[in-house]
Amino acid sequence: MNFRTLLATAAVFAASTFMNAKVVTQPVAYEHDGVKLEGFLAYDDAVTTPRPGVLVVHEWWGLNDYVKGRAQQLAALGYVAFALDMYGAAVVTTDAKKAGELAGQFYNNPKAWAARARAGLDQLLASGKVAPGKVASIGFCFGGSTSLVLAYSGAPLAGVVSFHGTPVAAWPEASNRAKILMLHGAADPFIKPEEIAAFEKSLDAGKFDWQWIAYAGAVHAFSNPGADELGAKNHIPIRYDAVAARRSWEHMKLFFGELFGK
Repeated sequence: MNFRTLLATAAVFAASTFMNAKVVTQPVAYEHDGVKLEGFLAYDDAVTTPRPGVLVVHEWWGLNDYVKGRAQQLAALGYVAFALDMYGAAVVTTDAKKAGELAGQFYNNPKAWAARARAGLDQLLASGKVAPGKVASIGFCFGGSTSLVLAYSGAPLAGVVSFHGTPVAAWPEASNRAKILMLHGAADPFIKPEEIAAFEKSLDAGKFDWQWIAYAGAVHAFSNPGADELGAKNHIPIRYDAVAARRSWEHMKLFFGELFGK
């Protein structure tokens, strides 16, 4: 099964949740620091009152159909979802070296990293559909780390959900105490135990409300149906895990229920 087929399968799965929702999607052009960006807004048009908003941050591959599908799933659940663009309009890759270069521009510049993500958050807030104070960010791999950095920068987020993201230690100067849910593959070879320990210690020092859930046997990118093909192409140990993907999505929904009271 090729990557396009996997994405199509994921789209069909996502579409099955839309039967009772009128999900509307639209591209949103915006700009940050001279870079033209294009995000993806999704919402249920049948809902006329303000509702919680969820920022969706892509993996290091860029804003592809997988992430757009996740935004549509969130819209079907009743949220306003905005999948931001960290790299530039239509900048998407399946090459790990290129992806590493794209993501790498932010790793050593946390302020620029947070600022680019904040530009996306501002688009979500400007939609006019989001209930005040009810905003969260979710992200996958690179996107999970991005969501953490955004929260640490003081962005108005009530919560963060990271799917197989690298744990970025809390900034000592962080003013926002967003609740944090980390969804981790217990067999992820990219994240070392000492990184996890340092991350948890930093959150405790900052008095964050946090959770860490690990899924047995799951490795990096476990939520992405296209992970196996991407892993084989790039010779990297990433793999889709249907059980972990389902469980992590349900854990996110439970977290949002507590966070937003719905």
